[in-house]
Amino acid sequence: MAQQDVVGILTWRKGERFSEPDYLRRLVVAGQKLGAKVYLFSHQDVNVAERKIRGFTPTKAGGWSSKWYAWPDVVIDRYRRRVPQYMRLRHSKLFTFANSPFSKKWRVTLMLAKDERVSHWIPESSVYAPGKVKAMLKRFPIVYIKPGNGTGGRSILKVKAAGRQYVLSGRDRLSALHQATLKTAEGVEKWVKRWVKEQQLGDGNFLVQQGVDLGVLPNRVADVRVLIQKDEQGDWSVTGCGVRVGEKGSSTSNLHGGGKAVPFQPFLAAVFGKERARTITSEVVQLAHQTAVTLEERFGRMMEFGLDIGVDVDGRPWLIEVNPKPGREVFREIGDMDTYERAIARPVQFALQLLR
Repeated sequence: MAQQDVVGILTWRKGERFSEPDYLRRLVVAGQKLGAKVYLFSHQDVNVAERKIRGFTPTKAGGWSSKWYAWPDVVIDRYRRRVPQYMRLRHSKLFTFANSPFSKKWRVTLMLAKDERVSHWIPESSVYAPGKVKAMLKRFPIVYIKPGNGTGGRSILKVKAAGRQYVLSGRDRLSALHQATLKTAEGVEKWVKRWVKEQQLGDGNFLVQQGVDLGVLPNRVADVRVLIQKDEQGDWSVTGCGVRVGEKGSSTSNLHGGGKAVPFQPFLAAVFGKERARTITSEVVQLAHQTAVTLEERFGRMMEFGLDIGVDVDGRPWLIEVNPKPGREVFREIGDMDTYERAIARPVQFALQLLR
């Protein structure tokens, strides 16, 4: 009998609590259906001396069962916390990883802004320092201040020049909404300085970024989540796109913050008309492919990216953010279960392709 391929999925765990348990459960099951032996493990589960791993798999009752498993042939990294034990394991030579380590989001943004193949899709960005916001407000009517290592739309502040005043809105680390109206750019600087100090996550920098007018719907922000993944041949392929529409008055579109997901093509066609929607779609796909290729050149082998792309009121796409360990809930939210299932299976398909 042919030996089964063994795929390990590296993730955070405490006891039997995992980060993103629902997705990881589905990922293990998808791998098993493809004929592989798949299990979850964390940094504390590695027995180097005996070359075995304490692995976890989902039970039918909804819990987890654990036992010692053979050393994995390939590892998919889904660890999302930069704790020292994980970092040591990640940079060791113990495993063959399907995806390489990635840099902090703000470094990636600045790196892409310098690459002429993708720079025309990147809003102007710089690391936050006193005076930066005021300087950018002289040139752009909207400016965003965002954490360089944040996630889920939290701690992002939007500053919009409205007549002779400035309207500020953002969600804090706990997703609570904050709003203010200020008369002067100096007042904005002071407010932002306090925000950055209160909202800082660990040692993370903040970015000041040219705001893009994503208000294609009245008083709402909408952006596109594009999932690009390696397929079973190992080629980059856009798995799917969904639009996230923020709740009224919110500065971001994140689903955590009350946003809702809608299908991509019908949304674009309703806003821009069918013909223009086709042109925008092909540019979005081109942007996704070029970004994936550029990042892979820089960081080594990667297997998937979630790209947040803003389409402005003129129909121009902008790359807002790149996530190397993306969610795929947007497809479930819009009811596109075929794309959702494919999005789950692809990482394991690619991992198995590597072993061939």
